[in-house]
Amino acid sequence: MADKVVFEVKGPIAVISNNNPAKRNAFDDDMDVLLFDILAELKDRKDVRVVIWRGEGEVWSAGRDTAVIGHNATKLSHHELMTRGHRGILQIFDLDIPIVAAIQGWAIGGSFQRALLCDIRIAAEGTQFMLPEIGYGVIPDTGGMGRLYQICGTGVASDLILTGRVMKVEEAYAHGIVSRVVALETLDDTALEIAEKIASAPMVTVKMARRVLQHLSEPGIRSSMEDELVYQTFINKSADFAEFKASKAEGREPDYSGN
Repeated sequence: MADKVVFEVKGPIAVISNNNPAKRNAFDDDMDVLLFDILAELKDRKDVRVVIWRGEGEVWSAGRDTAVIGHNATKLSHHELMTRGHRGILQIFDLDIPIVAAIQGWAIGGSFQRALLCDIRIAAEGTQFMLPEIGYGVIPDTGGMGRLYQICGTGVASDLILTGRVMKVEEAYAHGIVSRVVALETLDDTALEIAEKIASAPMVTVKMARRVLQHLSEPGIRSSMEDELVYQTFINKSADFAEFKASKAEGREPDYSGN
């Protein structure tokens, strides 16, 4: 059976492919482990100058595989699971090389947030983005709130986060969430063109340019993720979250207390 996250190195360019198209590339625990292991390997690769992160099939990633939500085979606490996820994805910031996310179809929830942590995002025509977490009684918890605030400001970030609405690619481009919108059939070629351009520049120059940008943005993202860890853990134990689940199960209107 093929890995659900595939890693290839082609000269100075590495390619990560979400490879679970039957599930619209929705991530489960196995895919998380594969992704985090790939990022760990990239930290030690001196031959790679740039990374393309793409998806097989029609959808880049539909977020979390709903079939595995609530099934914790690891027996870790909610706080421990979040800590592991944060530690894994924050390896992006430990790399000396940029990541270009080439997105098609949908980028939803935690997967959308992971794309937001990448250096460059391009998208195919027709792509849509969404953070639906509030509708499940929780908050986005993979750095997406902090990055959206940096890119779009409070108003747009609040609109996406608090309503869970769909954002179409044209609006995402207008707000700077993606830097290019291209035809679907040219998405991979455009990502490769960008990667080759970066790879042709002096490696130290790329690294220093990224460090300037990271010094501007990374502290805020790390701080927001520390808040997410605390607040999501609080929500998980809150009376309102218990009422949210109970009202859904019982088919009635919730009676929230704010606690």
